Amino acid sequence: MLEATRATTADAEGMHVADLKKGSRITGGDRERLAAELKRRYESGESIRLLAEGSGRSYGFVHRILSESGATLRGRGGATRRKAS
Repeated sequence: MLEATRATTADAEGMHVADLKKGSRITGGDRERLAAELKRRYESGESIRLLAEGSGRSYGFVHRILSESGATLRGRGGATRRKAS
């Protein structure tokens, strides 16, 4: 029963996002709504790590949901390593 595991938190914009307990299976309409919300927030500039932390899910789960939803994933930031010359 998904309703029993649902908790509500507010994201940075004050909108309410339904969080499901870590490890609980998310399917159907709940998965589609979560994917749409994560995609919207990712495309507005939030990182996968922030999305994972805010939703109580793992980095891998959020990455997979974003990929499934058709989001264009950004490249990694920061310095790149070069071979010593």
